[in-house]
Amino acid sequence: MLRVLGVLAACALMGTQLTGCASFSREDFTAAEAERAALSRGSDIRFNADDPNAGVAFTVRTRAQLDQSGAQQRDLLAISGGGADGAYGAGVMVGWTRTGTRPNFAVVTGVSTGALIAPFAFLGPSWDDELTAAYAGGKASDILQRRGLGVLFSSSLFSPNRLRQLVEAYVTPTMLREVAVEHAKGRRLLIVTTNLDTQQTVIWDMGAIATRQTPEALALFRDVLVASSSIPGVFPPVMIPLDETGRNPIREMHVDGAVTAPFVSIPEGMFFWQAPDGREVKSQVHVIVNGQVDPAFAVTRGRISAVLARTFDSMMKSTARTHIAATRAFAERNDLDFKITMVPDDAESGSLNFDAASMKRLFTLGRDNVVKGVAWRKLD
Repeated sequence: MLRVLGVLAACALMGTQLTGCASFSREDFTAAEAERAALSRGSDIRFNADDPNAGVAFTVRTRAQLDQSGAQQRDLLAISGGGADGAYGAGVMVGWTRTGTRPNFAVVTGVSTGALIAPFAFLGPSWDDELTAAYAGGKASDILQRRGLGVLFSSSLFSPNRLRQLVEAYVTPTMLREVAVEHAKGRRLLIVTTNLDTQQTVIWDMGAIATRQTPEALALFRDVLVASSSIPGVFPPVMIPLDETGRNPIREMHVDGAVTAPFVSIPEGMFFWQAPDGREVKSQVHVIVNGQVDPAFAVTRGRISAVLARTFDSMMKSTARTHIAATRAFAERNDLDFKITMVPDDAESGSLNFDAASMKRLFTLGRDNVVKGVAWRKLD
């Protein structure tokens, strides 16, 4: 982590003399042109988190389908970012299956590494073997593929090839078909990216994408997952085309969803509902934080890499605590059960430590803590 941030800092400091540290050619377009292009591509597949009208429309569509399907429980699972620490969240899901208490969630949201876990969590226990292989089977150990001297002429330190190969290995036409089936029942799989052009949090309805069942839909599904997992500077941004028919193609630049949101809940209207017999049904909100959020003392060395690493860690912890407090307040306001699990403070972790043995230990920790009944906490 320190070496990564050190190189990023060097690129930033040399930026005025060496533009290759962020070499990326793009055509200009206006905000109005981008908005029109996004709407023409399909307003049903995405919306901005700060757009209240879009949030209401999403809620109305989802509630109508859930009512029609006769769903008796409407629980939310939100999975945070955290890089390699996502092994903990993956272990939590597998351990949850073993307890026999894992809900069939109405909504699953994922950010960054949480975006990679989310499709497996959404599709249920039948995908636990694939989730285990992805996070505890060593398949992510070489995800940080160095560019060598090519880094001076790129937009990132590492090549996205290994990340994209990992996504493509699991996100298959079969997965899309199964996601589409669950989407038709009113269940929702939502993935978050950050649009750097607009500086907004974008929520993608992956079931709506999967329902299209075209090669382009499969490509977009994969692109969104890669974009949500692409830590700026570590991996390159993902360019998502909106309109390539005109003289100036419009392609948005999307990166890690955790830049703007460590995890994401959903519009409040989703939680106000009654069963067909008129009973009021209580929903639950579960949050998996793939990392540690409490402040921890450590003497910070005077090197720029150490200062940047400590600053980044402090910023991410502070943002996570803010979102946890807001989600907890939301749950209390609406009389919802709120439970959270996170990497224990005494565990060895690191968002860029993709060592296979380290990830397997975190996976095992998450799995075993759930089985023992010590993973989930109700914050007092």
